Amino acid sequence: MKLCYFDDFRLGVVRGEAVVDVMAVVADIPHIGPHDLINGLIARWEAYRDRLADAARTGTAIPLAGVRLRPPLPKPGNIVCMAVNYMEDGTRSAPAPLNAFHKAPGAIIGDGDTMVLPDVPATIFEGEAELAVVIGKPATRVSAAEAMGHVFGYVNFIDGSARGLPPAGNVFFQMKSRDSFAPIGPFLVTADEVADPDVLPVRLWVNGAIKQDFNTSDMAHKIPRCVEWASAIHTLQPGDILATGTNHRGLSSFMDGDLVELEVAGMGRLHVRVRDDLKRVWSRETRLDRQRHGHETPTPQISGRYAPGD
Repeated sequence: MKLCYFDDFRLGVVRGEAVVDVMAVVADIPHIGPHDLINGLIARWEAYRDRLADAARTGTAIPLAGVRLRPPLPKPGNIVCMAVNYMEDGTRSAPAPLNAFHKAPGAIIGDGDTMVLPDVPATIFEGEAELAVVIGKPATRVSAAEAMGHVFGYVNFIDGSARGLPPAGNVFFQMKSRDSFAPIGPFLVTADEVADPDVLPVRLWVNGAIKQDFNTSDMAHKIPRCVEWASAIHTLQPGDILATGTNHRGLSSFMDGDLVELEVAGMGRLHVRVRDDLKRVWSRETRLDRQRHGHETPTPQISGRYAPGD
């Protein structure tokens, strides 16, 4: 099943190219906002799944083209992001040690929303294409063998980054947790619709040009191990997001006016605009382009505030 929020955060079930409003089905779930409602539904899924399926089959279908899609998880309690979790098409000799960082829940935006680049001296702004796992029931020190039983579903996820901020070594919070730096959606896809999350194509386009094109089969530490490791540090709750990392070789600059699109197979296509009031400019090289030309440094800024010599 594909779930979404649309218009004034109406909960819907996607049916083809349309959505069916199912708010009446979930009205009895205690909530004070859309974040409580979706998290409450996830925690009570077994009691509501068949009722939602019936409502989606018999309800009035509204064309998706005529609604405004919203983030399907408007305010997750935790956004845990795995770091350096791909083998980079075999160019890494061994997996990096397991590591992760938190992103602020306030960084969430949805389909059709805008990622705003802040006025900070970043060397480059990038966004990483990722498959994100959504937790379905509390997970505390679960084993890898049990981990998939705690997965509710999956969602497209872009991990926005403001690279190279000073001071050196004091980076992850200020680089990753900026407002609008966690686009997700357009749908929350339940786990039963994904036959094998370890073999999913992941593609990201910038202004129609494909930049990232890889497969989750390149993931170094697979989903069960990531859930095991993260849940040994703190309990994961229903509706929490665990982003599984990216293959960095296709990363490229995000700039003012860009249209960024992400599609993990079966998750729908996420569309995000980029706004930079400073109108800074970088080249369009990917990290792989730079490496092929013998450059290990990030794509240089060409013009605008904070550019070399500005």
